[in-house]
Amino acid sequence: MSGAMTAAERLKRDQAAAKTEAHRRVTIRDAATLILIDRNGPSVLMGRRSMKHVFMPGRFVFPGGRVDPTDSRVRLHTTFDDATLTKLTAQMRSKHSDARARALGAAAIREVYEETGVLVGAKGAETLPTGPAWQPFRDRGIGLDFSALRYVFRAITPPGRPRRFDTRFFAVPREAIAEIDPTRIGEDAELEEIAWVTLDEARTLELPGITHTVIDSLAKRLAESPELPAGGPVPFFRFVRGERTMELL
Repeated sequence: MSGAMTAAERLKRDQAAAKTEAHRRVTIRDAATLILIDRNGPSVLMGRRSMKHVFMPGRFVFPGGRVDPTDSRVRLHTTFDDATLTKLTAQMRSKHSDARARALGAAAIREVYEETGVLVGAKGAETLPTGPAWQPFRDRGIGLDFSALRYVFRAITPPGRPRRFDTRFFAVPREAIAEIDPTRIGEDAELEEIAWVTLDEARTLELPGITHTVIDSLAKRLAESPELPAGGPVPFFRFVRGERTMELL
């Protein structure tokens, strides 16, 4: 693992790789990522993707994945705060934007459990999530609590990739972890070598170019306010007419 390449160089490398692939129409799917933050350091929870994966094999990433259809219907203990929900739905071209926002938050929490065994939520909640995917939460009396989720980044996979995602990145403090299920980790796990790493350590790992950008953005935001107040600026990375763009939501 080498840290010789800068974030800009990695993004350029990824862009070049995309141009070498066949430019076929690929549906862009909603996805969500959850960045667990330990403010001592600060440190973040990351894992290496299995080499068996088609999408970004062997790269270190934050836990996350595609939104499932049932994520929009999950029952919540506590929803997003108003500032976060406003940011999250600002550029959604959908009359069901609140349901879509709910799906993104649920996907982030569901994926972090499936990939790391970490259950984020409220212990002893009266309202528990329903559905097979949430049985581990119900067994432990853990409700879905979106109030601590902070919307910190959005990125759309560049054209030319075999899979494309419109990914919303959320951050949550380590204190939001209700329990950890060690049975989720093993040889067949989606993420390997899961560990808490400082932001400087993370930059030395083999990362997708966009993850470098997210880390730099997160580091700046944490330096300005370690508590990550809701409603802060959200960088939005995407390609428009073949050009890489970054705007603030």
